[in-house]
This record gives sequence, structure tokens and C-alpha cells, in this order.
Amino acid sequence: MLRLLVALVKSFGASLEGQRLPEGKDKARLLRAVDQSRPFVPIRVALRAVGLSASRFGAWRHSRAACELDDRGSCPKLSPQSLTVGEIRVIREMACAEEFRHVPTGTLAMLAQRMSRAFASAQTWYRLIQRNGWRRPRKKVHPSRPRHGIRAAEPNELWHVDTTIIRLLDGTKVYLHAIIDNFSRRILAWRISDHFEVASTAILLGEAAASSIGAGEPPKLFTDGGVENFNGSVDALIASGLIKRVLAQTDVTFSNSMIEAWWRVLKHNWLFLNKLDSIATVRRLAAFYIEQHNSVMPHAAFSGQTPDEMYFGTGSEVSAKLEAGREEARKRRMESNRATGCGACAEKEAAA
Repeated sequence: MLRLLVALVKSFGASLEGQRLPEGKDKARLLRAVDQSRPFVPIRVALRAVGLSASRFGAWRHSRAACELDDRGSCPKLSPQSLTVGEIRVIREMACAEEFRHVPTGTLAMLAQRMSRAFASAQTWYRLIQRNGWRRPRKKVHPSRPRHGIRAAEPNELWHVDTTIIRLLDGTKVYLHAIIDNFSRRILAWRISDHFEVASTAILLGEAAASSIGAGEPPKLFTDGGVENFNGSVDALIASGLIKRVLAQTDVTFSNSMIEAWWRVLKHNWLFLNKLDSIATVRRLAAFYIEQHNSVMPHAAFSGQTPDEMYFGTGSEVSAKLEAGREEARKRRMESNRATGCGACAEKEAAA
């Protein structure tokens, strides 16, 4: 009998795919049926039989827990400009089709208009793909390059030095030099000048070495091939055994990407938010941000510790303290939400 009923339903094309079900009681009835069938039928089979996607089923279950299964407010008559079910189906087919996997999503939206299949903006395509969890067939087959660079096991094991250029409002250039510790991401030494100085690296190395901690092996210095890193002053430091020099390679494992990534953060998160009209302004802004970076802003890779705490080893209790705070906040959140209810919940409690 069950097979006969399923065959009858399929023959007449009865399915929830692309169909609205605004009544909350109808949703509740369907959810109960699916829940009751789970001991006997896998949930994916039950959902496929009625044409209900897993994301839609999950949204209904979430709405049932919040007492909001009715969705009469989403009637198409109230929003006549909304996409129809057929248009959404076309967008899904094109977004998930193998033949269009080489086409970017924004370009695909325009291509669909050129093909007279779906007239919707690129923003609508992005929103539908994200909201419905559609996966474009863009899985890479060719092996990707490694994404994790070289990492130190202790402070002053690996240093990175580099120079970046900042252009002022009048068109002049300012040169910013810095050394960053690989283990702690702490800026060890930095300086700003209005002209390119060949001796800048040697000066910074001397400052960083004077303020460094520990007396182990000399740090390895990753540099690029610039003249400021390969000159008589730097060669003298290398010969004295104070540091070891390593030429940065294009392979990310042996690259200077850490200091280059920090340049990007410094510029776009702080410097470019201000009016850079003089070298004094850049020096003041850079000093503020470096102090904040070293001693105030926690790093996600260090479980909430700052670079200073990692460098000097003074933040071992930070991770446990933050975990305890998160657990306490989670308990307060659950207690507050359980003590608060909607109108439907209040009616049910009064009836009980």
C-alpha cells in the first residue's frame, strides 16, 4: 500500500519543491510525520520523497522551536517584485551547472540575462547562493601551494625585516622600516625616514639586538634582496655572529610574508584612515599603532594573548581566563533566553 501511494503521489507530481506552505499547522503535521518516520526511514530519503530540501526542513524545525511556523507575511502578492519559483530554479541550475563552472558568479548573472533565462542582479545571485547553501562546482584539482609559512618555536629564533613606501598627500614618499619577531609577531624595532637609507637595516638590527631577550642561538633574519639588506654594515653584523641572514624565497615556507602581511594591516586598518600630510603625522600614527599592536590588541593565533605577552611569556593565564568567561557568558545567555518567551509560549503555559 505504501508503494502504491508513493507511486500515485509521484505520478501526479505532488512535491514540496518550489511550492509554498504558509500554514503553520501544515508544517507542523509534516514535521511530525518526518520525525515519526526517522526510526524506519533515513531522513534524507523521507525528505527526498516529499521534495523538501534539508535547509528548508532545518529552517522549519528552527521556526517550530520559536513558535513561528506561520509565514503568511511572505505571500507573493505582498511583494510582487520578488523572483518567482521558476526564476529561482533557473538560477540554481545555472549556478550549480558544470558547463558554467568557469564563469564567475557576477558574470554568470549577466550571461543569464543575455541568454534570456533569468533577469536578476549579481547581488541577488550572491544572496540566493549564500542563503540556500548552493555549491558551485569549483573544487580545485590541481594541488595548491602551502598556505602556512615558516614558524618559530621561541622568541628571537626568526626575524623578518622589510621596507614599505607610504605616499603622502603632496605626492612625496615616506619610507617605513621594521623588524618583526616570527614567534610573537612583536615589532622589535622600526623607523621612518623621508628618503631611502641604505644603513636602515643595520641600525634596526642593532636596536632589536640590544632589546632582545634570551642568550641562545643568534636569530635568523629573513630579508629580500634589497641593497639595504646586503651592504657592508649588515655584512659586518653577520660576520660578528650577532644574526644569521636568510634570503627570502618565493616559496611561502621560506618567504617574508609575515612582515608583508603586517604592512597591509598597518596601512589599511589605520594609516589610510587618516590624513597623511607630513612625515611627522605618519611617525605619530605609526608609533600609536605599533604600541597598540604590541601591547593591547590580542592575536587570535595566541588564544587572546598580545605579542608582548607572547614575547616576554607573561600571558600564560589569559587563555584559561577567556575560556572561563565564555563559559559563564554562555550560561547567562541560556538562563536569560529560557526565562524569556513569546506570546504563543505564554498561552501554552497558561493553558497548561
